[in-house]
Amino acid sequence: MHAHKPLTEAGYTERVAFVVDVAQHLHAYGTTAQRLEGAVQSVARRLSLECEPWANPTGLILAFSDPARPAGESDTTRVIRLGLGDTDLYKLCEADRIAEEVMAGHLDIPAGRAALRALDRPASWRGKAMQVLGFALASAAVAGLLRLPWLDIGTAGAIGLLIGLLDIAAQRRPRLSEAFEAIAGLLAGTVAIAVSTLVAPLNLNTVIIASLIVLLPGMALTNAMNELTSRQLVSGTARFAGALTTILKLTIGTAIALGIAGLAGIEPEVRALRPQPEWVVWSALLLGAFAFAVLFRAHRRDYPLVMASAIAGYLISRFGGEWVGAQAGLFLSALVTTAAGNLYARWRNRPGALVRLPGLIMLVPGSIALRGVITLVQAQDIGAGQDAAMLALNTLMALLAGLLFGNLLVSARRNL
Repeated sequence: MHAHKPLTEAGYTERVAFVVDVAQHLHAYGTTAQRLEGAVQSVARRLSLECEPWANPTGLILAFSDPARPAGESDTTRVIRLGLGDTDLYKLCEADRIAEEVMAGHLDIPAGRAALRALDRPASWRGKAMQVLGFALASAAVAGLLRLPWLDIGTAGAIGLLIGLLDIAAQRRPRLSEAFEAIAGLLAGTVAIAVSTLVAPLNLNTVIIASLIVLLPGMALTNAMNELTSRQLVSGTARFAGALTTILKLTIGTAIALGIAGLAGIEPEVRALRPQPEWVVWSALLLGAFAFAVLFRAHRRDYPLVMASAIAGYLISRFGGEWVGAQAGLFLSALVTTAAGNLYARWRNRPGALVRLPGLIMLVPGSIALRGVITLVQAQDIGAGQDAAMLALNTLMALLAGLLFGNLLVSARRNL
């Protein structure tokens, strides 16, 4: 095995290029601004570079200098425009491992850059099929967790499957991608209305919300508030605005479907039944945890960890909620999940996101926000909309407090 030259001897431009590559990959896998900036600074320091990173949801600005040279002689700034990141736990772990190996001197910089580029390969057909399955399972699981009847669970799962297929189609067509959430809302509304009119009554709004669960920006809302409290004002505001826009797009699509049905004189049969026994809830929880492990693109060997984290997050919030009240239950769950993620990161030297993200996903406030906006549009009832908005805000604040105190309890390892 040939000896690698020390990192500090690698060319200045080579070291800068590697840090830029790491930053781009971490951004692509959905890392929040403060964690991304902390990780980039840590890598740059180990490569004997000074780096001032500035991250936002659609771009990066990285200013570099070499402390070994006179001031101003080596200043380099990179401005990179990027798409919105998407959670990919396997690639996040791989990017983290590659950065660690380069910093430890086990890989030289060209090999590290080549390894990062290898992560950019597009998903295989099998991977895409798993994503579509993940959409369907997540929608059916949420309907099960809400104790909906079997027809409602089946309808939510079928709509989830269609939305998963639509998601694959939208990845290749930019114009479809822009209107994706609105079309998904329209599709969910149309299918749910058709089933409740032609087959049997449904819990209509609840089925629509369960079928759209994967698209709800609950995680984005939580990350946005997390960034704002970390004084990442631009990134937090941008992410918050993006999350609200997603909710509005989903509502527009659903409202159009309900409006067309009204114009056509179709009266969907609606009922409010929650007949399922406890075993259905437990089965749905297991199914939902598996669905999110698939949707977060975890490596198969990490499925047990991701699923255990999602189940634990849900159970702590549920039983904690029964014991000390709903908001306190959410706070407790977010606190335990965040601290456990940071502990895992320190113990195994891998990203804490493997534990933190799945643990929070079952708690996020996106569905409450969407229910509020749909109620507001449907019934033109400002009061109902305000109630849901307050509930979503309380949920956000409980999660945020849990995240902050969880990070205080156990500090993060190099930020990821």
